[in-house]
Amino acid sequence: MAEVEIVEVGARDGLQNEKTLFTTADKVKLITDAMAAGLKRLEVASFVHPKLVPQMADAEAVVAELPDLKDVTYIGLVLNKRGYMRALATKDGNKRGVDEVGCVATASNTFGEKNQGQTRAESVQVSKEIIELARRDGLSAQVTISTAFGCPFEGEVDPEVVVDMAKELAEASPREIAIADTIGVAAPIRVRQLVERLKEELPGVTLRAHFHNTRNTGIANAWAAYEAGVPVLDSSVAGLGGCPFAPRATGNIGTEDLLYMLDRSGVDTGVTLDRMIELAHWIETVLGRPAPSMVSQAGGFPKGVV
Repeated sequence: MAEVEIVEVGARDGLQNEKTLFTTADKVKLITDAMAAGLKRLEVASFVHPKLVPQMADAEAVVAELPDLKDVTYIGLVLNKRGYMRALATKDGNKRGVDEVGCVATASNTFGEKNQGQTRAESVQVSKEIIELARRDGLSAQVTISTAFGCPFEGEVDPEVVVDMAKELAEASPREIAIADTIGVAAPIRVRQLVERLKEELPGVTLRAHFHNTRNTGIANAWAAYEAGVPVLDSSVAGLGGCPFAPRATGNIGTEDLLYMLDRSGVDTGVTLDRMIELAHWIETVLGRPAPSMVSQAGGFPKGVV
């Protein structure tokens, strides 16, 4: 593969664990500046209870302010049918609304019950039902298998559990199935092995990968996924992120870090690194602290002085 699609998750997964509340205008700027850098597919909101995730309380307001660009896909995360109906309602009347919903099925029973009030089996069933609803309503839908490499409460997750979940989820024909290292415990060899198993069992299914850099393996894991044949990778501008329900979980891999690695490796993303670094620096002014991503601090490859 000489190309990779990047899904920017900064406005949702990136912000959901931040104590500094971003205003609606801040979120819209984050999203529109990311699009100006070349990103075409972005997670823009999560339709969850505002008491559980206060940073997402203005989901509908954010979506309503986004520009109607034909070549961009806006994704809304939904964990249950109530969330799905909220996401669908953003399209009421002549509104653009979200184009795609992202479901979550959890490989860990304990994490699933704490994060979304669902067991593993329940999360798979709910995700399949939402995918079917989205198809009925003319929306795209994809699903992420969270804690695919490990759980903060149960420890190791059997890869065959993830494979079995993916096979069942594939029955609903989602746009793609993502494997997520929710707490940042994966290693490249584990990533490669799981991707190879999934491609073996589901040869016609598009795979996506979502990594956190909690233990400094996120970028290596992204490269392992790419080499194993995953064509879509998630990342978050400035390296923001974390899960409110996972102890000590830190940010997603930074979009700037991922872009630098791919660009220097001859892999096209269609995204301008310098523009994303500028956006990361603006985010720092809102947060009042340096961005976690390394390339936002170091900059791109030195151009030299003639």
